[in-house]
Amino acid sequence: MSFLTETVARRVALTSRVASVQAPRQFSTSMAARKTMSEAAKDTLKTVDRKVSDKLVDGINAGSKAAETVTGKATEASYKAADSAEEIRSKANASSEELAGKAKGAAHEAEGTIKGAAKNAEGKVKGSL
Repeated sequence: MSFLTETVARRVALTSRVASVQAPRQFSTSMAARKTMSEAAKDTLKTVDRKVSDKLVDGINAGSKAAETVTGKATEASYKAADSAEEIRSKANASSEELAGKAKGAAHEAEGTIKGAAKNAEGKVKGSL
């Protein structure tokens, strides 16, 4: 073998070994983790929507708490009014019973006075006869 053939044979032998040992490389043309304008806008809108809905929920909770407070105060006021009405009714009943008792007493007194006057007049009539 000649020098030239021997050199070419060595290079070919080395080349085939290098090619079989070499690892394949990854090849990609996509952009690495970048969002499009529409995706960024969607994310922004989702964030805004979430914040607005949280505030609305807080407002609804505050409104329901206020409604419960008003309902409680109204119920308390109606119970106080009912108690006051009951108290006034009982005072009126007591006053009417007292006045009825006084009226009965005055009627008995007047009856007694009339009976006494009638006996007095009867006695005078009998005495004058």
